[in-house]
Amino acid sequence: FLFSFVGGAGGRKSFARITDKRPKEEPMTVLKLLADAFHEGGWGMWPILTLLMITVSIITERAVVLRKAVIDKEKLLALLRSQISQGNIQGAIKVCSGNPTPLTRIVQTGLMRANRSEAEIVSAMEEASLRELPAVEKRTGYLAMLGNLVTLAGLLGTITGLIKSFAGVAGVDPSQKATLLSKGISEAMNCTAFGLGTGIIGLAAYAWLNGKTQGIIDDINEMKKNVVNLVASAKAAKHG
Repeated sequence: FLFSFVGGAGGRKSFARITDKRPKEEPMTVLKLLADAFHEGGWGMWPILTLLMITVSIITERAVVLRKAVIDKEKLLALLRSQISQGNIQGAIKVCSGNPTPLTRIVQTGLMRANRSEAEIVSAMEEASLRELPAVEKRTGYLAMLGNLVTLAGLLGTITGLIKSFAGVAGVDPSQKATLLSKGISEAMNCTAFGLGTGIIGLAAYAWLNGKTQGIIDDINEMKKNVVNLVASAKAAKHG
């Protein structure tokens, strides 16, 4: 019935062309809606856009850095245990140097002093941690600040839009009041929506990246204790 309604085979081709065009038009419609909303938001959208770009750049940079800093802790520990238990400290050092991450660099620093006292090994790894951890933690905290700041920027745009709308209708022709009022309210609401959306992105990314950062720090602290214990056990076995 459907094919007969659209005109047989020719109708089927026309129907297919129509259905094929719809998905291609949707992205343009979304982009147009976003562009119109940005234009209607007025000057207040530009500070929010600037903060959004800064937020996205920090998220991207931190995600790349933290991804490179992640290593399979259990696999690394198994490799180190097999080397250290055999007294092959150089082999353990090569395992660390072959997998350059903040964790392995800290462990490698301790292993290079494996022939010294336990206190010196711990001190060496603590010193290496002071060098490595700032690179893991830096800039992530800015995302929480940016999330709050962009929300306030959106609120500022909302207030100025409302002030503009109510001040604009004073002393104008009654037929134009509704238009001016709706334009000002549209500006206010677009700033609110854009500011809240950007703030949500920043705060959600902060929670995610902060969790990954804390996980890396916890792995480093655990691995330092494990390495000290492995070296101490190897020394005890050698002298026992």
